[in-house]
Amino acid sequence: MMIKEALLTIFASGALMAAYGQNSNKPQVYNIAANQVKAHIQPTMYGIFFEDINMAADGGVYAELVKNRSFEFAMPLAAWTEQKKDGGAGTIEVINRSAERPENPHFIKVNVKSDGGYYGLANEGFRGMGITKDEEYSFSLYARQESENNVKLSVELHGADGAVIGTAELLPTGKEWKRYSVKFKATATIQKAQLYVWLSGKGIIDMDMISLFPEHTWKNRPGGLRADLVQKLADLKPGFLRFPGGCIVEGRELNNRYQWKKSIGDIDKRETIINRWNTEFKHRPAPDYYQTFGLGFMEYFLTAEDIGASPLPILNCGMACQFNTAEMVPLNDLDPYIQDALDLIEFANGDAGTKWGKLRTDLGHPAPFNLKMLGVGNEQWGEQYIERWKIFTKAIKDKYPNIKIVSSVGPDPDGEKFDLLNKTFRGLHADILDEHYYRAPKWFLDNAKRYDNYDRKGPKIFAGEYAAQSVATVSPDNKNNWDCALSEAAFMTGLERNADVVNMASYAPLFAHVEGWQWTPDLIWFDNLKSYGTPNYYVQQLFSINKGTDVVPLTRNNEAVTGQDGCYATASLDKNTNELIIKFVNSSATTQNVSFNISGSAGYQKQAVVTTLHSDRKDAENSLEKPTAVSPVQGTAVVNGNTLKMSVEPYSFKVVRLKNK
Repeated sequence: MMIKEALLTIFASGALMAAYGQNSNKPQVYNIAANQVKAHIQPTMYGIFFEDINMAADGGVYAELVKNRSFEFAMPLAAWTEQKKDGGAGTIEVINRSAERPENPHFIKVNVKSDGGYYGLANEGFRGMGITKDEEYSFSLYARQESENNVKLSVELHGADGAVIGTAELLPTGKEWKRYSVKFKATATIQKAQLYVWLSGKGIIDMDMISLFPEHTWKNRPGGLRADLVQKLADLKPGFLRFPGGCIVEGRELNNRYQWKKSIGDIDKRETIINRWNTEFKHRPAPDYYQTFGLGFMEYFLTAEDIGASPLPILNCGMACQFNTAEMVPLNDLDPYIQDALDLIEFANGDAGTKWGKLRTDLGHPAPFNLKMLGVGNEQWGEQYIERWKIFTKAIKDKYPNIKIVSSVGPDPDGEKFDLLNKTFRGLHADILDEHYYRAPKWFLDNAKRYDNYDRKGPKIFAGEYAAQSVATVSPDNKNNWDCALSEAAFMTGLERNADVVNMASYAPLFAHVEGWQWTPDLIWFDNLKSYGTPNYYVQQLFSINKGTDVVPLTRNNEAVTGQDGCYATASLDKNTNELIIKFVNSSATTQNVSFNISGSAGYQKQAVVTTLHSDRKDAENSLEKPTAVSPVQGTAVVNGNTLKMSVEPYSFKVVRLKNK
């Protein structure tokens, strides 16, 4: 976690007490009953929603630097440009072998026609290639010579000014397809480099899957994920990882829905398809946005395991996105979709004696992934969804009764669509209901008590997608500002206070490339080399790493704190560390003097740890240039027996940890 230390700790502590001394207002008393457990907080309480939107996968967390590496875009040579130097000459043909390789039909045939000089191609990467000085890069391709082994490859990385910042040579041999690779170091750090593949020696060579990866990926896995981005996920200490997303699951139409079986196994056998966000928004068209599935279900499961998160895959239920085509398969044609769900559970949990468990074992992971829950459909609604849900649920529960099913209650937190699904699924005793809300900051402030009166014996709630919208939902002008983040913090106190109903929550979307986004706001922003967490990110992080194990009552005048004087609060015990945790939000423009009177405890150590997230400006944002403008600062506060007095600045969120004596 990015928390300023040492001197900042001392400064924050002094500033905290000084502010209290300067404000003569009588403190407002808050009571905490530390011996009255209201609810157990699930380990899955705060997690991650991942979707390949905003170049989150290809061009983002998937560390491949070559765009259109297998020539499968609608324009097969998209991102590639023909190059010549020193008198080199040749031609390029795109060959379609769909009968032989339907999942990867295209390759290029390059005819080098000159005895001297160089002929070849350059690849632009994803808004350029981020290259780091002294990093080792692994170049690879599949190739075959058509006749003699005449054609040699020379690989170069070029900076924006054309300077060569890395080179390697490769000589493919033989007339059969074979993978070749070579490693080399970069001599400079460049934000927008390009890859040049030069060919020399008269002859004809076939090439496919032209690839470039940094050596240092997450856990240094070859062909793996971008380390700094996955580290930001790990730093959230998430309870779950939902994948592969939302509307990606559905597709604009069913033929470009996400099919998990096509996303595992040999990388060159994963079928590239257009990303459904490619042309979704007129304000941010992205005709070069495709899915290679280099980040596939095996990688999702591994990443969840790496960061200690429970996997939550979401599968298509036979319905395309209802905001787009609303295409669906007839009920009597659902069998392949249902089988995909059953096979996925076997892939995740089955032993090597099962078909899909053996495949997982063969892919290098003999231990099961301990899958406990599965989503049926993404953001579906209507009677058609209910019909399909019933069939899916019966099939899954008949074979795997312990698997919990996550069910959609539509795209909105209220209204006709929500009411139908909410009432129906409660009557059908659904396991988990997935509620979504993209609303203005005021909605989040006003709905901090949304779950106070939910049925304690009904389905559990997954706050599956939420983010405060500074302008309007789907507006390209939305900002990740402090006003939005603070309102989310206020709302989250209500989620945690109702942990007996709300078992899971995740902000959405997760990632956005600063030059390749389609949707705002987003939790983590990045360019080709750097990344930063938004104020919203730090709100999520502080809740997650301070969630505790059990909710206890925190009241003001015998009422839950849900907006009185602009304040929101919740308290929990952490039985693992023997601490009391207080989360307090002051959304008002006035400093709040507060006094926490704690009963049911023998007392606390004299110093509490106080982490503060604050800005004087509600429009404050983080950026690549100022990544921690709004970020946590750690300080201390004095505890007097069972009483803690402190001042809470305007527009601030504080987490206080008190250690039992």
